[in-house]
Amino acid sequence: MLNTEKRSLCTDILGERFDVPFGIAPMGMCALSCPQADRFMGSTAQRRNMPVCLSSAASSSIEDMFGWGGKNTWFQLYVGESVDQSLTLVERARETGYETLILTVDVPQVSRRTRDLRNGFVMPFSLGPRQIVDLALHPRWSIGTLVNGIPRPRNFDATRGHSFNRHASRAGANWSFLDRLRKLWTGKLIVKGITSPTDARDVRSAGADAVYVSNHGGRQLDSVPASVDLLPPIRAALGPSFPLIFDSGVRSGEDVLKALALGADFVMLGRPFLHALGADGEAGLNAMIDVISEDISIGMAQLGVTSIDEIDERCLWPERRGMASTDEVATALGLTAHWR
Repeated sequence: MLNTEKRSLCTDILGERFDVPFGIAPMGMCALSCPQADRFMGSTAQRRNMPVCLSSAASSSIEDMFGWGGKNTWFQLYVGESVDQSLTLVERARETGYETLILTVDVPQVSRRTRDLRNGFVMPFSLGPRQIVDLALHPRWSIGTLVNGIPRPRNFDATRGHSFNRHASRAGANWSFLDRLRKLWTGKLIVKGITSPTDARDVRSAGADAVYVSNHGGRQLDSVPASVDLLPPIRAALGPSFPLIFDSGVRSGEDVLKALALGADFVMLGRPFLHALGADGEAGLNAMIDVISEDISIGMAQLGVTSIDEIDERCLWPERRGMASTDEVATALGLTAHWR
């Protein structure tokens, strides 16, 4: 019975103020869903004042994406077979003007993706009978792809020995590398892929500016806990004020509200935007952003809040004062093995 007529979705994170509490998560090879996906995401993010993350394995270059998204563009770093090669991407991002870097650490080794194997999806691309039939059945995508060029990882140049191996070990993203990266990168540094309270505390101690809770969309280790279940113990481990970003499994505005209430400061979405781009290009992306924003706003009214910073454990049932339960606090302090 509160007056919630005037509501604001504006959100502060890492010293920046965005118009919505969510952004576009890093995704590789987005041009597979829509020939100009990266350009659409970059220009939309800049126009609507929301962050967009560019993957190392993106189908657009570091430089092109920054041209479309400007300061709203964050760069996500995968550490591949060569640490030195990975650091050249960091240097390119710095020279281009990026201010926020995301180090992804959740996949030291890519899993055996049975769906990709079944569909014949390999890098570099190869055409078999199944792929030829698929292309013929989707002429709009096929023609657009031919016009705009076959998607490939644009930040890697095989002619200069900078090849992209999708299945290479990424174990180089270890604690020593994080220390090295923190000394080299003077901008804001986020570490993505954290699913452990202990790791979250260690990342904070290493000088990172934010922890990014993610289980890689649940498509690597089948038995990994849901990211949303990991938010409360990780928030308890970090305390109430350290920046905490979240993704994985978010499909609606109500999901965004749940993540914020469970301890996240900001939420990223991937697949919903990718599906929207595949369905209707830039118009589909904007329609999805509108729907998520409207659902957040409506949910805020129903919860009795008018600003994003009012969303906390009091919005949950049963109400969770202090955010973490006794078991979660014990877990965050390393007293149990439940979350290890």
